[in-house]
Amino acid sequence: MTTKMRSEIAEQPAALRATLEALLPRVGEVRAVGEQTRQLLFIARGTSDNAAVYGRYLVESHAGRLAALAAPSIATTYRRRLDLDGVLAVAISQSGRTEEIVETLAWAKDCGARTVGITNGGADSPLAQAADVALCTVAGEEKAVPATKTYTTQLAALAVLALGLGADVDPAELRRVPEAVEKLIAEPGDVDAVVEGLADKPGVVVSGRGLAFSTALETALKLKEACYLHAMGLSYADLLHGPIAVVDADTPALLVASENSPTLSGTIALAERVVAAGAAAFTIGGGDALARAGTAALNGPDLPEWVAPMGLIVPGQLLTEALARRLGIDPDAPRGLNKVTQTD
Repeated sequence: MTTKMRSEIAEQPAALRATLEALLPRVGEVRAVGEQTRQLLFIARGTSDNAAVYGRYLVESHAGRLAALAAPSIATTYRRRLDLDGVLAVAISQSGRTEEIVETLAWAKDCGARTVGITNGGADSPLAQAADVALCTVAGEEKAVPATKTYTTQLAALAVLALGLGADVDPAELRRVPEAVEKLIAEPGDVDAVVEGLADKPGVVVSGRGLAFSTALETALKLKEACYLHAMGLSYADLLHGPIAVVDADTPALLVASENSPTLSGTIALAERVVAAGAAAFTIGGGDALARAGTAALNGPDLPEWVAPMGLIVPGQLLTEALARRLGIDPDAPRGLNKVTQTD
């Protein structure tokens, strides 16, 4: 039986096309609010926080804007006022109804920030209502608890945000994403081999760097929540500073890279080191060079690095869904989780 998660993975090309059609005409609105600011503060939790990591790397590497991830507890628990004059606060929430995120965005505005909201909850959601500019994704209702199409459309909205902030990229490349995702869904690579390689393992280290770091974090989160795997998402630079000691025959590595990224050579070297140590190194993306260095490979998208994360996550989603079923877990409703999580 097809799971809701698998169906929603398949809906991503259409969701991305609809989202880009809705949001690309609004680049000028983002430009207008962005011109009044110097740096960015991303406000998010969970999967949306992983999307924010992509947004941070994207605007820093291609728009030349300093960016940071917010600690919402400063607003909601410590209730400390900060000087946010010149800051563009970008809150990301799939539902647009997570109270902590809405409250933190309102706090940022009260502290002097201009505000953008990114949500699949629609223009009438509390987050959209609280923002100066609301970028509403068009993913449709998502029924499976693990986010798939709402995540990739968040990345699309962040790419539109970067265009509005003057990113030095070709907007036409963004329009290639839905077709690339469609191809990955049809040809994800050797999913069965990676599933079997993880099925009897208690944990896995998921690693990438730069723009692919967001994919490593999101893939690790999916494996945790839907497969109950002890999955650790790390930049490979941080991995080399000590945690690589946990990689062994019982703890394989899952390594992510874009084929045309400056981080690819380091990812290949890490895969070779993991295999030489007697552990498995499964790979996502990175072309033939990374695939040859690893144990089994999942395909990456034929896309420039700045939009590649919208494709790189897809094999990880398919892997998660297949592994959950292999382990006898319902990926649509992992234990202890709800679709909207409220935190204080």
